[in-house]
Amino acid sequence: MATLRERRQYREAVLCALYEAIAENRSSLSGETLRDAVRLPDEDLAAACSYLADEGLVSVEWTSHRTPAIVTITHEGLRRMEAAEDRES
Repeated sequence: MATLRERRQYREAVLCALYEAIAENRSSLSGETLRDAVRLPDEDLAAACSYLADEGLVSVEWTSHRTPAIVTITHEGLRRMEAAEDRES
């Protein structure tokens, strides 16, 4: 099982990948594309996406196997990432 620190890193990696996709005019990524971008096993990716969806930062369309099919950053998720970017600059 992933540690708390790892789970936080996984969630941040998912948000960063979705935020980077915005630069390419894509607010959504397929589960497969997202998994490849963040290099997480299905179980950890699903857990990260579920948590972020519960927080209102992403929306997820699930497959019948409970893995993400499509993950979309929400307006709130975008605002959070922009605020983080502002703090870094």
